[in-house]
Amino acid sequence: MTTLGPSDSNAANIADHLSKHLDRFAIEVPSWGFANTGTRFGKFVQPSAAHTLEEKFADAAQVHQLSGASPSMAMHVLWDFPNGIRDVAKVCDLSRHYGIRAGAINPNLFESQNYKFGSFGNPDAAIRQQALDHVLESVAIAREMNNADLSLWFADGSNYPGTQNIRHRIDWFQEGLSKTHAALAPGQRMLVEYKPFEPAFYHTDIADWGMALLFARAAGPQAFVLVDTGHHYQAQNIEQVLAWLQHEKMLGGFHFNDRRYADDDLTLGSIDPYQVFRLFHEILSYHSEHPEAAAPAYVVDQSHNLKNKVKAMLQTVLTAQELYAKACLVDHAQLAKMQSECRLVEAEECLRSAFWTDVRPALRQWRRERGLAEDPLQALRDSGYIERVAAERGSKNKNAVSSYA
Repeated sequence: MTTLGPSDSNAANIADHLSKHLDRFAIEVPSWGFANTGTRFGKFVQPSAAHTLEEKFADAAQVHQLSGASPSMAMHVLWDFPNGIRDVAKVCDLSRHYGIRAGAINPNLFESQNYKFGSFGNPDAAIRQQALDHVLESVAIAREMNNADLSLWFADGSNYPGTQNIRHRIDWFQEGLSKTHAALAPGQRMLVEYKPFEPAFYHTDIADWGMALLFARAAGPQAFVLVDTGHHYQAQNIEQVLAWLQHEKMLGGFHFNDRRYADDDLTLGSIDPYQVFRLFHEILSYHSEHPEAAAPAYVVDQSHNLKNKVKAMLQTVLTAQELYAKACLVDHAQLAKMQSECRLVEAEECLRSAFWTDVRPALRQWRRERGLAEDPLQALRDSGYIERVAAERGSKNKNAVSSYA
């Protein structure tokens, strides 16, 4: 990877250097990020929220039209394919109409009343089979739509010591994940996500990256680990997690959001933009040494309860572009030299100088050269899109029930 040293950091050189990197950068938006959502304490309905799948596609198309960086939308089977595989033709039609590719397929393994005590880890074999049937249909949906990724997150766990046999649940999970992997088509991937707590608080069946890695390895060669920035303990070094997963060639994808306390689902970079920059740097640093390695899937996973949903999604995509661009400015050769010589201050400043570089002029030039609005958020405000869809959807949303808590 070509890098740009600090001495070359003028606007023209930065813009030229970043152009090809920005052309390659894409981050998938989630369908559920456009729908009415809330918290366990209350649901806050927005007049402009997407009420139908078509409205989700329309909102995603608006974000991509303004950012040039979000050509696909992650799909949730229960919410976006209520009739299962029979809805594939409809989704394909909407995808073609709006120019947005249907992205990762996400089964729902937490909303059914049957999943009160777990899905793949439920002591009841019949419920485990129900969960497996749903996941296998999700695999079939992904295959029908030529989608590469099946994204698996499990809420399974327990709240009280002694109430579940953790070892038995490991066996049940291995069995379910192995059967899922066996159903994958060539080229499909199974991404196993982890979370240390919530909704379970005593133990979670896939609580950290090590458990996810072991489950993925046991399942088969098309299984990888999915990292969500909100699914870690406070102050955990996520860059180190990335380094290990890349070292083991097991990093499959990344769910981006920000957090102050737990899985807050805040807009990217709103709390700690330096961390997001460090994550991008860790990925790019690995690929500078291993250019043959496939890049992980970048996906937004956020729930915008207070901010306007389209504005917040566009804000997130633009922030991702900016922080990714900063990470592309790190001089890897210079950094490696300083690291090898244990020049601590100089090495840290090499990293920090890229973070503090103002890449916004380069992003404006990149957008201008590609016929995009130089200020996408202002262009969204000027377009009247949000006001128009609020008028169209407002009556439907008055009595809306949240699909996601």
